[in-house]
Amino acid sequence: MQCFGAEYPVSGERTARQREWRPQIYRKCTDPTWLFVYFLFWTGWVFIMGYSVAAGATGRLLFGYDSFGNMCGKKNSPVEGAPLSGQDMTLKKHVFFMNSCNLDVKDVKLSSTVLCISSCPEEQLDTLEEVQLFANNNGSFLCVYSLNSINYTQNPDAESLCPRLPVPPSKSFPLFNRCIPQTPECYSLFASVFINDVDALHRILSGIMSGRDTILGLCILALALSLAMIFTFQFITVLLSHIFIALVVLGLLFVCGVLWWLYYDYTNDLSTELDTERENMKCLLGFAIVSTVITAVLLVLIFVLRKRKELAVELLQVTNKAIRSSPFLLLQPLWTFAILVFFWVLWVAVLLSLGTAGAAQVIEGGQVEYKPLSGIRYMWWYHLIGLVWTSEFILACQQMTIAGAVVTCYFNRNKNDPPDHPILSSLSILFCYHQGTVVKGSFLITVVRIPRTVLMYMCNTLKEKNAYTTTAINGTDFCTSARDALKLLSRNPSHFTSVNCFGEFVIFLGKVLVVCFTVFGGLMAFNYNRALQVWAIPLLLVAFFAYLVAHSFLSVFETVLDALFLCFAVDLETNDGSSGKPYFMDQESLSFLRRINKRSDTKAQRDKNSLRSEEGTELRPMCDRRS
Repeated sequence: MQCFGAEYPVSGERTARQREWRPQIYRKCTDPTWLFVYFLFWTGWVFIMGYSVAAGATGRLLFGYDSFGNMCGKKNSPVEGAPLSGQDMTLKKHVFFMNSCNLDVKDVKLSSTVLCISSCPEEQLDTLEEVQLFANNNGSFLCVYSLNSINYTQNPDAESLCPRLPVPPSKSFPLFNRCIPQTPECYSLFASVFINDVDALHRILSGIMSGRDTILGLCILALALSLAMIFTFQFITVLLSHIFIALVVLGLLFVCGVLWWLYYDYTNDLSTELDTERENMKCLLGFAIVSTVITAVLLVLIFVLRKRKELAVELLQVTNKAIRSSPFLLLQPLWTFAILVFFWVLWVAVLLSLGTAGAAQVIEGGQVEYKPLSGIRYMWWYHLIGLVWTSEFILACQQMTIAGAVVTCYFNRNKNDPPDHPILSSLSILFCYHQGTVVKGSFLITVVRIPRTVLMYMCNTLKEKNAYTTTAINGTDFCTSARDALKLLSRNPSHFTSVNCFGEFVIFLGKVLVVCFTVFGGLMAFNYNRALQVWAIPLLLVAFFAYLVAHSFLSVFETVLDALFLCFAVDLETNDGSSGKPYFMDQESLSFLRRINKRSDTKAQRDKNSLRSEEGTELRPMCDRRS
């Protein structure tokens, strides 16, 4: 990796080796090798997708299946050697355990026979006559399929082919569509064996599926909050910034308090016997600790940087002026969001297929069980890398498009005649010349994002949009662009960078606000069904999704802000404001930069005078002090 291998002098002197900035003069295809590598990666990923769809059975996870290989609620194909397989279960959508009050685990599988039935018995059935009457009245047969309901009371083997009496009242629950016994004794035994027997992956996936409506609603909430943040930043004022920061502080404290309160409620709940509840309690403790640390750090940063709010507001107003010159930039997150949603739905579908990939094997009694296929675990890593890399690629395409549009508008001498269709022009340049650069940049971010404890400095550097902006200006590859951007910024005063960083911090607080309110809504919604689902993981998924939605929308302001500051630096580097080399920036932007310089010079002079005064006091003789 040679992105940061070369050393450059941090000085204002030009050298013979210095690369000249050439805004939009020359274009060529950049990083084509990486585009080919990305094509090979997707070729392998398409193979995994096809394999998972062919070998997996997501329906088994979503709808449940019986002991004979039949998926409930579906028309099934027969399994060789299993005479009761291949039945039409279209009308039988519920999973029923014949021995729900006495479940046991033998050889890592449940000992009870499982059937698909049309409805769960809502009242207790004490005799075989009542089981037979329930079957005749409701069309729901609780005995093995080979036994006709007419023979429920006559067949001598009915006791082994029918459920153990009494059959407890049960109710369908959206956890694999299973009939859950409702009597306290049976419910406790059933849940403690069945729920704890299900592996962690299936518990997590079942929690996601049972709470899918809640997750969808929370995602829509995150989308609405993100749009509200865009509106807020478009009309930002000093008063509005105070209200905004106050809401962020209250949101952080409120979510943190609710997490600790829920953890306290769990620890004092005597019914936390299930693995699901224990996992929820552990996750709550982790969430509470992490949220407390994050809240403390953000509160300290807000307090330390409180005096720069007015400068940040002015900076965002300059950013808004650049956006108003190309207002369709605000629509870019919409197509990015739509593509991300489509991609995430595809990714989750493949995830479910990988989680259920298995081969049917006939065991004793003509029953069927599914053995996981070998090599699946290795595919999980490939699938995870594909999620991060492709998500970063989609977001990087948005950043590159926005940066290119800003560069096109900025380096236009005639401000009264703006360029036609800067966004479409930027998109065409991206797809014709710089897809390889976006692939390479998103890959490097993926590499440092998965092992987050490694190469943290590089991650922080690469997450900046400056490399993409430099590519939009000079048409150079990713590593060359990153080097040129870092070299240029190192020659500029540090207070420019600090102002830029504080502006991004304010935008980051907008993302935090979206996540806080979305997580609070999730806490209230998921806590109602705490017993039979691992809702802590779906909540984490919602928080992650809320952050990505907020990031995809608010990154417009981040990208424009970063692109503007790099354009300012290039403008100051290549021009001096004279008639022969006038600045590209307008008078308002130039006045803003001068105000930043003036504030910095005033602060430096004040610090210098204070230091000189302290030194004079320390070196003054004692006799002078008495006088």
